Amino acid sequence: MDALIKTQAFINGGWHTAKTGKSFAVSNPADGKKITDMTDCDASDTTAAIDAAYAALFTWKSALPTVRAAALRAWQKKIEENAETLARLLTHEQGKPITEARGEIAGGAAMLGWAAEEARRAYGETIPAFKTGTRVITTREAIGVVAAITPWNFPHSMITRKVAPALAAGCTVVLKPAEDTPLSALALAALAHEAGIPKGVFNVVPTSNPKAVARALTDDARVRKLSFTGSTEVGRLLMAQCAPNLKRLSLELGGNAPFIVFDDADLSAAVEGAMASKFRNAGQTCVCANRLYIQRGIYGRFIEALNNAVAGLKLGAGDQKGVTTGPLINHDGLQKVEDLVADALAKGASLTCGGRKSALGGTYYEPTIIRDATPAMRLASEEIFGPVAAIFPFDTEEDALKLANATEHGLAAYVYTRDLGRAFRMSTGLEYGMVGVNEALLASEAVPFGGIKQSGFGREGGPHSLDDYMAIKYTLFGGL
Repeated sequence: MDALIKTQAFINGGWHTAKTGKSFAVSNPADGKKITDMTDCDASDTTAAIDAAYAALFTWKSALPTVRAAALRAWQKKIEENAETLARLLTHEQGKPITEARGEIAGGAAMLGWAAEEARRAYGETIPAFKTGTRVITTREAIGVVAAITPWNFPHSMITRKVAPALAAGCTVVLKPAEDTPLSALALAALAHEAGIPKGVFNVVPTSNPKAVARALTDDARVRKLSFTGSTEVGRLLMAQCAPNLKRLSLELGGNAPFIVFDDADLSAAVEGAMASKFRNAGQTCVCANRLYIQRGIYGRFIEALNNAVAGLKLGAGDQKGVTTGPLINHDGLQKVEDLVADALAKGASLTCGGRKSALGGTYYEPTIIRDATPAMRLASEEIFGPVAAIFPFDTEEDALKLANATEHGLAAYVYTRDLGRAFRMSTGLEYGMVGVNEALLASEAVPFGGIKQSGFGREGGPHSLDDYMAIKYTLFGGL
């Protein structure tokens, strides 16, 4: 693992210490111990990275798509060869169980493979001429330098989901990883360099001052696109900062996913889905089941079955055998979970299990089930981002749809039913960018991942993954 632990910024194909000489600590959330000191970039370092990306842009976007595809496949191969090391590094800095980390590394590598294939399929069109002696064609071209800002909860796959299609389209990238988890980003940069990605094409600027670095990225007119995953609040600020330069934007923002279980659902499948959606990464996912709506006919049985399943979870450091649930990322995250649970209990909800910090200390929080939740509670409208399942009863299909849509967010939603007509009605009526019907795990390199409403816009993955990184050029040929 030590060979892939990098502590400097990666700019123009080389490793650089921040110009100020400052650094910040990167710690393991499982025990709070420092892993290493990381160089602390500022706006001037970010500008140097933009300089490098802009200088590399013309050559990279002019390269044959097969050349870009080959470079991405070489990078994919490097990731696959170092998968176990990358997974352990990810667990070390982020805290998730090693089995989840391995899955994330595999997903990140798959995104590179998918984007490599799509690089050769960035087709244009011919359009019937609207006047004689002419020919009309459209082409798709790289939009330019891309800024990518990624979160800590998936510090590997969130990067490849943005960078892979950007590079496939012919763009160059400046990445600002989350300050809690920069090591996975820099390990990816090291492997990209080994794979032969040309200098300046992919640059990484770690920082403990994200506002300054983000401002440098949004203010620079040479950056033509920003892709951000994070909170809705920060997404709005970044959108405003990008407005003067009219940058293209992809925003994957906060979620408040409803998980709806009808009386006719396969109960065991619904419980299994709830466990996978709610407790993966200790509940720290943007598509996590935030509100569990259970129809009254199976309300008690569902809670009993979910409680039995939760009893089988094991808290601990992610690299320990048998651990299913790691720590929360930091004390701010822990405090938010404590506040939301206290608010719910004060407003009439009751605990089925958990509801307190773990005896392990640190940022561990016991897997928790809260029953009889109501819309008046904060956890009905706020993203929990912790291992807390809030369960709400409902009566009718109309009630479920109304409750589910009563949020500004629109990222992911889940429905469990064996009624085919209801499945189609619910998937149509739910105001979300992604809907899982009798399925709880939505992410794949082959599908368009993203939301609507205050959960943002743009899609990552799937056959449209390059669209947000390309512009359509129309050319009219005359005199023919």
